[in-house]
Amino acid sequence: MGLIEAVSRSAQYTFSKPNEGVIRLIAGLGVEGDAHYGEKVRHRSRMARTPDAPNLRQVHLIHAELFDELAGRGFTVAPGQIGENVTTRGVDLLGLPAGTLLHLGPEAVVEVTGLRNPCVQIDGFRRGLMKAVLGRDDDGEIVRKAGIMSVVVTGGEIRPGDEIGVTLPDGPHRKLEPV
Repeated sequence: MGLIEAVSRSAQYTFSKPNEGVIRLIAGLGVEGDAHYGEKVRHRSRMARTPDAPNLRQVHLIHAELFDELAGRGFTVAPGQIGENVTTRGVDLLGLPAGTLLHLGPEAVVEVTGLRNPCVQIDGFRRGLMKAVLGRDDDGEIVRKAGIMSVVVTGGEIRPGDEIGVTLPDGPHRKLEPV
C-alpha cells in the first residue's frame, strides 16, 4: 500500500502547481480548479490539434522516488514542481498496466491511461532535467519517468497522508504508452 505525499493544482496553465492541503477529484472531469479539468482534452498543444478528443490526462501522478533519484543526480525537485497533481510514495507507478485502478484516500478512484511524455518545458524549469527523466531499458527503448496520467472514475477529496490502493485490470495487461 502506498501513500499520497502531496496534492497540487493550478487554475492557470503553469508548469509548476502549488501544493494544497486537499484537492477534490470529480468523476469524468479531473481535479476541480485545475487548468486541465474537463471531459475533452485540456493540454494546450493538443487542444489546437484535436479539441474534441477525450481528456485522458485529467490527473497527473508522479512517484516521489523519482525526486529521490533526481536528487542523486544533482536536481532539487519538490512535489508539484513538474506539474503533477498527486505525488505518491510506495507504488511502482511506471510498472502499472493501463487500466489499473488507483484508490486514492477513502473515496476517489482514478484509472491509469498512460505515461506522461515529458516536453521541453521541463528543461526550462531545470536545465538538463529532460534528459534526467528519460532513460533507456535493456532493449534500448526509451523509458519515460515523468509520471503517469489518469482519468477520474469516482470522485472525492484527497490529501497528503491518504493511502493508495491498487487494483490491477483483469485479462492480459497492456503496457503503458504515452498519452
